[in-house]
Amino acid sequence: MQRHDQTQDGTKRDRHGHAPRASDERALAMSLALVVSFMIAEVAVAVVSHSVALFADAGHMLTDVGALAAAIVAARLAARPAHGVWTYGLKRAEILAAAGNGIALVVVAALVSFGAVARLIHPVKVAGTDMLAVALAGVVVNLLATSILARANRTSLNVEGAFRHVATDLAAFIATAAAAVAIIVTGFRRADPIASLFVVALLLVAAYGLLRESGRVLLEAAPANVALDEVRQHMLGVPHVAEVHDLHVWTLTSNLPALSAHVVVEECCFAENHAPRVLDELQACLVGHFDVEHSTFQLEDAGHLDHESGAHP
Repeated sequence: MQRHDQTQDGTKRDRHGHAPRASDERALAMSLALVVSFMIAEVAVAVVSHSVALFADAGHMLTDVGALAAAIVAARLAARPAHGVWTYGLKRAEILAAAGNGIALVVVAALVSFGAVARLIHPVKVAGTDMLAVALAGVVVNLLATSILARANRTSLNVEGAFRHVATDLAAFIATAAAAVAIIVTGFRRADPIASLFVVALLLVAAYGLLRESGRVLLEAAPANVALDEVRQHMLGVPHVAEVHDLHVWTLTSNLPALSAHVVVEECCFAENHAPRVLDELQACLVGHFDVEHSTFQLEDAGHLDHESGAHP
């Protein structure tokens, strides 16, 4: 029942708005190449200048490398077709990668917070000029990476997780540049840890969003934009449908909701072979009103409920 549109490069895009996976992988790979190049250059400068601060920042960039690499691997796993025991394929690999990105952001926030508080209490001398140069270079690199990922299919939680990682780094380098200017102009050493704590707040906001959204999928909650009562009422509006119970709605992966339900229909549906028509109308109802294309129904008569031990509303 899926409908597709043609994208500019001739590949198919399904009606949910999924961008072609190949373009998402290209965006992730380009961003990864930019971040890796910057990290290598930063390590080289750190070796030459004997800067511990630059080594620490390169370690932070290493988390971005891991996040982008994990996103690419997850996208490739999710693209594999269903086989054997993996009846849905490995589509949820993208959700696991997004959750991993959220956890990584929390870990980075904790580490940065520890260092920032220590420097607030005991400020250290910072080479403002070197700090500014590295921060401006980081702004350019992360701005390019962010703009690349912004054009990818961010309705994929996997791509969105990578985007938030890089976007937060962009904000971090902007804050670092501002702190460097403050240090150069005023000599205020605490500008660096203050900027770091601002970045921590951004990290935690991004992490919360990713963990909340990935958690909804992994715990099989109903999609946020689907009201179960409304779904039930629409289904009850289909001719010959008398009752709907054991209604479940969940998300397989980003933008791929699924539904199952037991539907009590009038006796005439079985006697007069109306059941296939009712099934078609139920599926058309869900596709048209709720954009749910993966649905499974058990059609039953009114007396069947007495034989169901685990039934629920």
